[in-house]
Amino acid sequence: TTWLFLLVCSTSKSVCSLFIFLFTTQHNKLSKMVAISDSLAWELTKKNTSFMRKVNGRTKRSGSVKFSVEKGNAKNLSLFKYSGLANSKVVDVVFTDGNGAAIVTKTASKAGTQPSKAIVSTPMNKHFRRSEKNIKNAAAGTYYRPDLTDDLLAKYTKVYSANRIAKGVKKALPMKKGRN
Repeated sequence: TTWLFLLVCSTSKSVCSLFIFLFTTQHNKLSKMVAISDSLAWELTKKNTSFMRKVNGRTKRSGSVKFSVEKGNAKNLSLFKYSGLANSKVVDVVFTDGNGAAIVTKTASKAGTQPSKAIVSTPMNKHFRRSEKNIKNAAAGTYYRPDLTDDLLAKYTKVYSANRIAKGVKKALPMKKGRN
């Protein structure tokens, strides 16, 4: 007999990890746990996860847009390229307490079964240009995820400007009220 278990864990650092276990039994004892590939994890989770938000919109094929709110998803789109659950290499820019930002990176597979040890968070408390350089080094400089560099820089720009407004350094733009 063979069983397949899907387990989504969240830790105190609000980091989500997907563990898919394939157990086989021999003589009523669990005998083997098998790791699976990223593409298989995506095929199992692409249609429906608890992190998916479907919004009706106008696209050419489906008529709706699928967003994903999982941690580690750089663009919050439900695509394999950006998935924080299905990919073994994950990079993301997130808000932190105290109006700051941080780069979140999933580490090596040695800590694959321990989600709290598998995530490294690097605070971005420096000037914008230094933080931009750190993001480029984290994504493309180490050949980790060079395809996500532009998306991470775009997300950091929004996080940085929102933090400046929250700290009171920059004023928020007034709301347009239409014609007078």
